Amino acid sequence: MPSADPATSSVITLQINGEKHTLPVDHRTTLLDALRERLDLTGTKKGCDHGQCGACTVLVGGRRTVACLQLAVAAEGREITTIEGVSEGDALHPVQQAFVDLDGYQCGYCTPGQICSALAVIEEHAAGWPSAVTEDVSPEAAPPPLSPEEIRERMSGNLCRCGAYVSIVRAVAQAAAATQKETVA
Repeated sequence: MPSADPATSSVITLQINGEKHTLPVDHRTTLLDALRERLDLTGTKKGCDHGQCGACTVLVGGRRTVACLQLAVAAEGREITTIEGVSEGDALHPVQQAFVDLDGYQCGYCTPGQICSALAVIEEHAAGWPSAVTEDVSPEAAPPPLSPEEIRERMSGNLCRCGAYVSIVRAVAQAAAATQKETVA
């Protein structure tokens, strides 16, 4: 492994999908470029490269992150989940299965980011986090139902150029219901 010039680069270790990857990176390298160009994890897509489309969404520490705006050095030591780490072997994650069942994907370009965001949406909702459209955000309020309006707002950072929003909302609702049944059972 080549040594890194400490003035402009560092050797970092990223924990991605349960595996450690050690690599030298220029301090300006985005997480997206490290994933795609250095580690060949091309499931995460480069869309606008300005954090506006959500195509590059991954989970960093369980939170949605647009990888094009996250520096790789800032992600060191945090658990990163990309679309490659969502399924368990050949078994699709319930969110992936719902996207397939309900035609929530179209060309596939935005789908990895949509699925990573949907995973976070379901977790955030289950934890009782309000969104911008949650009517009662008082501490004693019950969590809002995961309505289509809530799903649209919570998924609004991801743009679908194919216009599959209706199917995506249905897929997230179905996956959330399946996840809640698994939790209760």
